[in-house]
Amino acid sequence: MTDLTSNGAATTPTKRGRGEKSSATIYDIAKLAGVNPSTVSRALSKPGRVSAKTQKIIEDAAAELNYQVNPFARALPTGRTQTIGLIVADITNPTFFDIIRGAETTGSARDYTLVLAESAESPETEVTAARRLLSTVDGLILASPRMDDDQIRALAADKPVAVINREISGVPCVVPDVNKGISEAVRSLAANGHEKLAYVAGPAQSWMTGRRWEGVKAAAEWSKLSAVRLESSKPTVDGGRQVARDVLESGATAVITYNDLLAIGLMQELQAGGMSVPDQISIVGFDDIFGADFTTPALTTVRSPLGECGTRAVTILLDMLQGHEAPGEAVRVETELVVRGSSGRLLA
Repeated sequence: MTDLTSNGAATTPTKRGRGEKSSATIYDIAKLAGVNPSTVSRALSKPGRVSAKTQKIIEDAAAELNYQVNPFARALPTGRTQTIGLIVADITNPTFFDIIRGAETTGSARDYTLVLAESAESPETEVTAARRLLSTVDGLILASPRMDDDQIRALAADKPVAVINREISGVPCVVPDVNKGISEAVRSLAANGHEKLAYVAGPAQSWMTGRRWEGVKAAAEWSKLSAVRLESSKPTVDGGRQVARDVLESGATAVITYNDLLAIGLMQELQAGGMSVPDQISIVGFDDIFGADFTTPALTTVRSPLGECGTRAVTILLDMLQGHEAPGEAVRVETELVVRGSSGRLLA
């Protein structure tokens, strides 16, 4: 039989079967610590309700017995599991590393555990993962979601949801403001003698790829550059290699890509074909992922504050769980150009 403590934690009565180590309960802790079980429950569920000395004795006893609280049992009386879900489009893409770290650090500081899933760039997989997660977590963060707006609103009607890298009316969102970074990038390219610019787009389902293209077009018009959009097969290094021929055929001498992985693959393929970067063609990535400066030459990129996006999204979500209203409009964080060796004056 399973008991519930006053904090909702599951406890299993101690059994001493041969070769089997039983799970510790609050009664075991109480016996070892020399206190009442109700005191143990208060100490473990709401620290501060017992004296510091008693708290320390109980915590030491719990650690000695390897006591573990079952968050799903705790959720029975409280409705809370102290977990939040995060779904990313591609777990292998370094773009999401800082988002994950920012979200995990912020959640942990507020006693929440982060549960991670990925959509593998598939709207269908994303919807399935989101529905499954929502049955076990207190709230959900969608980073660069691929499902449509109505599906996201339906999820948000069930439990608190926050979105990163996309704007959706009626759902709290954290969005890098691309205008500043893109404007700086395009002005830099124009100052270095470039007249034609290519933008290599990301996945068709990505809201952010369209936003970045709009920013490139507006900045190019302001700087009197012509701009052309090129499609990529996938937002990866291999996708960047595959688009190299289209870039050459476009006649552009400067390229801004949807993300850094595309830029790295493009640069590798062009260099393998004898092109000099940046003397013959300048390449600018997006996001400033870990490793963007490992290339030769190091990659110029528009930096997105991805860690801050993760932090803000979790903060919004947890504030909502505590009864605070969500922001009425998208929370924006600024981007900036980071100039390295892959962009420069056009010499050929």
